[in-house]
Amino acid sequence: MAMTIHVDVVSAEQAIFSGLAEVVIVPAQMGEVGIYPRHAPLITKIKPGSVRIKVPDQSEEELIYVSGGMLEVQPGVVTILADTAVRGADLDEAKALEAKVRAEEAMRDQTSKIDYARAQAELAESIAQIAAIEKLRKRSH
Repeated sequence: MAMTIHVDVVSAEQAIFSGLAEVVIVPAQMGEVGIYPRHAPLITKIKPGSVRIKVPDQSEEELIYVSGGMLEVQPGVVTILADTAVRGADLDEAKALEAKVRAEEAMRDQTSKIDYARAQAELAESIAQIAAIEKLRKRSH
């Protein structure tokens, strides 16, 4: 049997995932982080993107979109505290594309630095959601 580590993915609204994993891949602020059992302790910010969880005895990875948050790695537990977390299968492509268009328009029609920063954040989130949807689409083919 492969070595495993316990993983919890929690958003402000609900617990999204709790279980064992062989590996967890997280979009950290400075790049993707791969976490295997016995990983060194770590705390870092995460950015919008896909968390990929390889569950034992399951061929497909669990895919969870996160909009940002914090990652904590302890000797036997990985905890992802996400601002927003959505299972990959529950993402809505039409809404993500619409949000991307709105954010791009807001960036062009900026009225203040605050509006521009908000539009940039919304654009990053929508692009990350679209990328997660595309990963799911590739897996199903």
